[in-house]
Amino acid sequence: MGTKQTSKGKGDRTRLQRPIEPPARIEAPRVLPPAVGDGKATVSPEERREMVRLAAYLRAESRGFQGGSELEDWLAAEAEIDRQLGAPRTD
Repeated sequence: MGTKQTSKGKGDRTRLQRPIEPPARIEAPRVLPPAVGDGKATVSPEERREMVRLAAYLRAESRGFQGGSELEDWLAAEAEIDRQLGAPRTD
C-alpha cells in the first residue's frame, strides 16, 4: 500500500483568505459642534470618510467578519453617519 503525498509547490491551488487588517487606531467618531445658525454638524469630507470607514469596520467586527459584505457594511455605515450628522438623503 502506498502513502498519499501532498504537494506544497506551485501546483497547490488552495486559496488562503487574507486576514482583515484592523484600522491603525480605533476610537469613537468625533462630531464637531453644530455651526452657528444651521443646526447641523460640520465635518470635512475626509472626516466623514474616516467616520464611515470606522463604522463599517465595527459592523464587520461585530459579526466576527463572517457573512455580509464590505459594500453592505459601507453603505449601512454611510447611512448611519449621515443620519448622525443630519445630512439630507440623496436617494
